[in-house]
Amino acid sequence: MSVDVYLNFNGNCREAAEFYAEVFGTEKPQIMTFGEAPQNPEYPLPEEAKNMVMHTRLNIDGSNVMFSDVFPGMPFTAGNNISLAIVNKDLDKIKTYFNKLKEGGSVTMELQETFWSKYYGSLKDKFGIEWLLNYDNGESVM
Repeated sequence: MSVDVYLNFNGNCREAAEFYAEVFGTEKPQIMTFGEAPQNPEYPLPEEAKNMVMHTRLNIDGSNVMFSDVFPGMPFTAGNNISLAIVNKDLDKIKTYFNKLKEGGSVTMELQETFWSKYYGSLKDKFGIEWLLNYDNGESVM
């Protein structure tokens, strides 16, 4: 298990990920856009979001660094755009970490099945740190 860094950008994630790939000599990033994700007909995707980066990842000197654009309309503050991501194959650990971290904090997304993971949840702990917890059953894209 490792704790990975997750960086958010305000519409320039693709440019940033490609820049970091060149700087650190990694493979070109594989980018998933919001437009490529399964759509919910009750919440149509804004046109300006379709080509924005939903997720990409680079392995920089042995560490996973993940990247995403902030969805249009969501708050973005440069300097506060970093989250810590825990990706683990032990579901009990994911649940335990999530439940302990949420004490005194606020849950952004309860642990639940998503199209990329059987269990994923996000929260801000009592110290204001953003955590992304993802169960890796071998099929995860995070």
